Amino acid sequence: MLKILTIPILILSQQLNITFTGIEQIPGSDSLKVSVRMNYDLFVRDYQQTIFDDLELEYLRNLRPFPEDLANNYLNIKLKIYANKKPVTGKLMRMEEDGDYIKFSLLFRVDRRVKELTVKNMFLNGLRSNVENLVIVKGVKYEKEVKFTPEYNQETFIMR
Repeated sequence: MLKILTIPILILSQQLNITFTGIEQIPGSDSLKVSVRMNYDLFVRDYQQTIFDDLELEYLRNLRPFPEDLANNYLNIKLKIYANKKPVTGKLMRMEEDGDYIKFSLLFRVDRRVKELTVKNMFLNGLRSNVENLVIVKGVKYEKEVKFTPEYNQETFIMR
């Protein structure tokens, strides 16, 4: 089901101020696999506004590839995940540019039995007012899609 929804979401994200985040509990492990996709220019602008507002935008745009440690810091500031009410920190595993977009793959270590997952997604908040952060959370027997906005940026998922 996750793969079926990904294609229309990716098509929509090419036309609007949309980010896509997929969060998947890896069966039988203590990990969450997280993927994030957004427009590269919006990522750089949001990074500048969030982290280094005194750096020139053009300087950040010319950082190719974008430094992984800086991206990892940004991602952990903008995407907060709490597993069973405990904050968890992601580790950037892969980052790649795809045309005008950038894709991130992260790994979050969690308890083997995640009963409750709280996600706070703040990508591009403050940069644009019409941002939509689409999130799909998938557990072993659970899947839910949510649209976050600057006004509605957090939800708790009860994993079954």
